[in-house]
Amino acid sequence: MTKAAVIILAGTEGHANLGRLVNGLETAKEFADTDGDEVELIFDGAGTQWIPELEDEESDYHELYQAVRDDAAACDFCAGAFGVEDAVADAGVVTLDDHDGHPSIRSMVDDDYEIITF
Repeated sequence: MTKAAVIILAGTEGHANLGRLVNGLETAKEFADTDGDEVELIFDGAGTQWIPELEDEESDYHELYQAVRDDAAACDFCAGAFGVEDAVADAGVVTLDDHDGHPSIRSMVDDDYEIITF
């Protein structure tokens, strides 16, 4: 059994960041599809900006996102800082704020999660 935390930090600007997003979603899906594995998909920093776009059914990556959406969460502080807190709340995506408004990476490491960033 593997426990993985896939963290999307890449913002929405540029082709390279789009590549990071897609690779992160594909990685999360691979873990989600493997029996016995646990995955947490966390949108952090500028990565929180992807949530409203991925929730849009017209998005090229909506279907891939839907495959892992139940495992998704977002940084509470960053959703506010990047102006997407309402979209995150409307989407019903859980926000994490256990370390000064941010997800606690330390807690995930303590819980034996492998941390993978994109």
